Amino acid sequence: MTRVSVILTSYNHAKYLRESIESVLNQTYADFELIIGDDASTDESWEIIQSFTDPRIIAYRHETTRMGIINELVLSGKLRGDYIAIHHSDDVWEAQKLEKQVAFLDDNPQVGAIFTNVLLIGENGEPFFDEAQSDQKTVFDQPYRTRYEWLNYFFCVGNALCHPSVLIRRACYEDCGVYRHGLLQLGDFDLWIRLCLKYEIYTLPEKLFRLRVRANETNASANRPDSRIRRQFEFLKVLDNYRNVLTFDELLKIFPSAADYSRLEGFDAGFILGMISLETETFYGSVTHLFGLTLLFEALNDPDRSSRIAALYGFTQKDFAELSARYDVFSFELVANLTTQVADQTQEIKSLIEERNRVVQNLLEIQGSRAWKLVTAFREIQARLIPAKTRIK
Repeated sequence: MTRVSVILTSYNHAKYLRESIESVLNQTYADFELIIGDDASTDESWEIIQSFTDPRIIAYRHETTRMGIINELVLSGKLRGDYIAIHHSDDVWEAQKLEKQVAFLDDNPQVGAIFTNVLLIGENGEPFFDEAQSDQKTVFDQPYRTRYEWLNYFFCVGNALCHPSVLIRRACYEDCGVYRHGLLQLGDFDLWIRLCLKYEIYTLPEKLFRLRVRANETNASANRPDSRIRRQFEFLKVLDNYRNVLTFDELLKIFPSAADYSRLEGFDAGFILGMISLETETFYGSVTHLFGLTLLFEALNDPDRSSRIAALYGFTQKDFAELSARYDVFSFELVANLTTQVADQTQEIKSLIEERNRVVQNLLEIQGSRAWKLVTAFREIQARLIPAKTRIK
């Protein structure tokens, strides 16, 4: 039985692919299989893959581009490893990555997945640092957290785990599910939340993984308009995972503010989560508010829950109406106010331009007048005939 199955996804990274593959083959821990899936690359990637003869490599190629190589392999039942590592064809592993991760999972059966700290590198392997993106350098350097603390962090801040640094138990995929279709930006983040609902996770405080930051925002997770827009919807779908927090004890461990909704007579998990979503300051603000309003709306439209919520918390349809008017989840008023401000500033600029044009016109009229011409002629005569020290100023 092979201990580790390494899945390396490949697409048009011929420039980096050889280094990426060699960083796996050169691991100090050798009990692994390396499955390379090439997603119909149009460069020399497939030729590079075929040039390797190491018996641990299993390579296949899609003739047409399609997504979901990792899911396909995990669900195929063909992976032999107890642990699964994810690797990308433009990134690099340090030599001891697998050795240290395998040892940790072997010694800590309660931990479902282990990540590492990350060294960012540029196109040519140099340490990467961009003043405009200074937060990138430390985003993956995270302290120890319990799974409940991670669930709170995910809810309030977002993802801070580097997907291709992970070593995860195959049983976790079987228990928690694979990557959901339609989540192009947050598919791994979605899985981490499902994972933390059942398992502890851990990040090794060593930079055992080199993540390549591509030029011109070409990484899949780069900060482009399309990825920023897509993340909003995807985060809303990711938040649905918190619906599976069903006990008050778990709610309290994830969200200490749930204590405000403790009642001897009982609780409604969806209502509490909805109120927390509205009251908590989060990175995805409006999206989290929309999630909260949705939970409260659902509760109000269940007669049994609605009556119970009114009895437990004194919350009624009137209270919901006030909340739904308070949280501008679609930024309607914000856009309207900005539009008004732009219109006002445009009118102010237009007025200034008109005033300038009037002043210019007046000057032109003065310059064309008989008096101006006489003054100009006088000054020319003065310049010729009278010494500068005695001229009339």
